[in-house]
Amino acid sequence: MTVTIFGIPNCDTMKKARAWLDEHKVATEFHNYKTSGIDAARVSRWIEIAGWEKVLNRAGTTFRKLPDAAKTDLDAGKAAALMLEQPSMIKRPVLEYPGGLLIGFKPEEYARALL
Repeated sequence: MTVTIFGIPNCDTMKKARAWLDEHKVATEFHNYKTSGIDAARVSRWIEIAGWEKVLNRAGTTFRKLPDAAKTDLDAGKAAALMLEQPSMIKRPVLEYPGGLLIGFKPEEYARALL
């Protein structure tokens, strides 16, 4: 089984997730969405599966620096547009695996899904 992990390399949570995957010998492909971008169809699929509230990183600096008008009246469409414009607003990591999707890093969720 090969999984794809989406994020940015210098994020501490990404580093923890990648270390866990390496330790458990889970084959991965890494997609750096800061340098490679992210497509609208993929973001839409993540929102459909997990909900925009879970995919959008509202705790991050990028989101917090937005003008108040950009943060009000959020819905799936507005959240998707923000994430496509600035991928660092996507919660990290996003892990696609056969049959599922994990957002964020919780070792117990990774273990249930991948081992």
